[in-house]
Amino acid sequence: MTLRLTDEENRRLAELAASEGRSKQEIVRLALADRWSRQQRDGELGEVLGRVLPRYQGLLDGLGPA
Repeated sequence: MTLRLTDEENRRLAELAASEGRSKQEIVRLALADRWSRQQRDGELGEVLGRVLPRYQGLLDGLGPA
């Protein structure tokens, strides 16, 4: 795989790698893992809210807007 970055993106990546004592490849892999993890959590939260909010909709409506 080839990753094409702008000069600015490459500079930022190199800066992050140097500050953390990691390779640029490792920084990109960690960023991917973090992004994937957040997406999974967001999906799970959406599923839970989809089940729970309807149960409390009357109560929420009675409280009015925040």
